[in-house]
Amino acid sequence: MNHSEKLKQIIQKQNGTVLSADLDAYEIPRIYLQKMVAEGQLERVGRGIYVSVNSIEDELFAMQTKYPKLVYSHETALYLHELTDRTPFDYSVSVPSGYKVVGKVADRFKVFYIKKELHQLGIETVSSNHGNPIIIYNIERTICDLVRSRNRIDIQIFNEALKRFVRLKSVDYLKLMDYAKQLRIDKSLNRYLEVLL
Repeated sequence: MNHSEKLKQIIQKQNGTVLSADLDAYEIPRIYLQKMVAEGQLERVGRGIYVSVNSIEDELFAMQTKYPKLVYSHETALYLHELTDRTPFDYSVSVPSGYKVVGKVADRFKVFYIKKELHQLGIETVSSNHGNPIIIYNIERTICDLVRSRNRIDIQIFNEALKRFVRLKSVDYLKLMDYAKQLRIDKSLNRYLEVLL
């Protein structure tokens, strides 16, 4: 398979999105990317991010691929878990404490910092709206984050998410309480659950 075919295969696999870092990973010379842009097959939508002209940019996938420490959380995770109907105005991400957030991320995302040892707690891989794999917190961790950061969350989103959450049959309450203890919000979480259950 030649470089052009390999590049087209990557674009197809990633539902129309390709990063300049992908070329490095697959040892494809950058000239092939430039050629596809010149021919009008690809469009540069950000630094190192290219999208097929007949596709829509998968920003969640592209940003997480460029900045692998980002874990989608809070309102963004609520939306992806269908605990809210509101499309997030700003995407929410959690990063480990001490992680230097670049200006591009800080300008476009609501950033939450978490202790390094708790950053990976409850992560899972789901498909973005464009079908690409992205990492978010599972539903139990998302609810804990919601309670932990309740002063930074819209009250209507907060209340609706909790009401939807308690109606779910798939919730692992042991996992939820374990996360709540590790995040030191177990008493607060219990107060909300007592009212709703």
